[in-house]
This record gives sequence, structure tokens and C-alpha cells, in this order.
Amino acid sequence: MEPRDRAATLVEALPYIQQFAGKTIVVKYGGAAQVQPELHAPFAQDIVLLKYVGINVVVVHGGGPQIGETLKKIGKTSEFIEGLRVTDEETVGVVEMVLSGATNKSIVRLINRHGGNAVGLSGSDAGLTTAKKLIMNRKGPGGEDVEYDLGRVGEVLAIRPDIIHHLTDGGFIPVIAPLGVGQDGNVYNINADSAAGAIAGALHAEKFILLTDVPGILDESENLISTVKRDDINRLKDEKIITGGMIPKVDACLDALSSDVTKTHIVDGRVSHAVLLEVFTKEGVGTQIVR
Repeated sequence: MEPRDRAATLVEALPYIQQFAGKTIVVKYGGAAQVQPELHAPFAQDIVLLKYVGINVVVVHGGGPQIGETLKKIGKTSEFIEGLRVTDEETVGVVEMVLSGATNKSIVRLINRHGGNAVGLSGSDAGLTTAKKLIMNRKGPGGEDVEYDLGRVGEVLAIRPDIIHHLTDGGFIPVIAPLGVGQDGNVYNINADSAAGAIAGALHAEKFILLTDVPGILDESENLISTVKRDDINRLKDEKIITGGMIPKVDACLDALSSDVTKTHIVDGRVSHAVLLEVFTKEGVGTQIVR
């Protein structure tokens, strides 16, 4: 790249830096961006750069593949219902160990290695995430009501944003594992997309960026839809434009928007430096869902 082109790139970023300085951006880290080694450094560099230009950045991560591998090693088969891992008493111990232990700390080390000041948390720390057991009710083949027991799978009841504010105001980057504690004292496994959306909402974030393994929301011709309005989501679901694993991601964005998050973004995490491209360029690299 010529020096003039490099300068133009920096100048293009300037108004976005000015707009978002002092604001909060929540990034859900998962999929290929978290699994593929060649994408680790670009992600960490993006997060550190956001912090250095004055943006309060918060990372919420998943860990499904790592949990699956650990369960496999102890001879336990993973069972899923509509994409949610059935989490019995034995499995929840593995989930907590992997998410708040090895996975969380590896992300903290990654960010710190690239010049950040990351601090690892889980929803269990200081009552960060209060959860309750998720009850899944669906219609059976005969139209009857069926209740699925997912075990220790939970949904967010409340987030304590002050804990996160103390860290971001102190210059730290919180890295949060999606676990919660119920009023019964039990630990619950929470879908990472849902947890990240709830955290973004509690922080009234300027942006919620969800990294995934597709370019974004695609139309019937497989073309990227760059912007979707909140009121159009149900129609796109009915038309089967939004299906399968995209549904919980879109729902997490809708929950965030309903809690005064300004914009939400579903971004292709397979693209190197996807976070910076989404925040600091006009075109972005995914689908934004707006009010």
C-alpha cells in the first residue's frame, strides 16, 4: 500500500473514532474467529486498538467446540435441542471449567499479548449475571404442548453493569464467559449470543457486534443484506430468509435494541480485522440491524 493510501485509510477512520470515543461496544467472540489460529491476532489487535482510541470495549465469548472436545475426552456424548446443549450435572461442571477457565484465560492472554489490559470474568463473579432455568415449550407432532428439559441451561434475568463499568473506566477490557447463577445458587449455561446481547443492553452500548461464520443475513439469492430494520425481522423469518442458527443471533440483536443499544451488527468473523472494518469504515462487512 502506498503512503497516500495508508493516510486515506486513517483519515476515513477519524470521524468514527470521534463519534465512538467514550462509548461502549460489546463484541461477541465466537465461531471461526475464535477457533482458527490465523484469526486470533487480528481479533486481538482490533480489540486493543478500539480501547486505545478511547472506546470502552467488552468481549463476551462462547466455547462450544472446546466444551465438546472436553466432553468427548471423558467419554460423554453431547446432546443438542434446537442448538442448545443439554447440560446435566456432570456437563455443567465441564462447561464451567472450560468457559471460565481455559477458554476465558486464553482469550485474556491473547489480548494482553497484543498490548491490552484484559480481565477475565464469568457471570458467577460478584453476581454479574443472574439467571433462571430456561424452559423450552414446543408443539409436538400431534399439536400437543411438549416441555423439553435442557438441564442446567439458563436465560438471563439481570446483569450488574456496575462491575463492567468499574473495569472499563479503569482502562481494562472485560472478557466475559456466558455463565449465570440462579437464586437457587446453581450455575447455568447460557447461550453466548443471548448473554452478549443482554450485556450490551445492560450497558446501553453504542454497538453490539456479533461475530459469526457467514457474511451476515443473506437474501433468497444469497446476496448480503447490509441493513435490516427491526420491524422487518418477523417478515424475514416468515419468508425463511432468517432460519436455523441465524435466529438466536437475530433475537439477541433484537433484545439489545429493545434495551437502547443504538445499532447491532452480525459480522463475518472469518474476515481478518472484521471488527475494525465494521466500526471504522462506511461499508462495513456484515448486516446491521437497526431500530
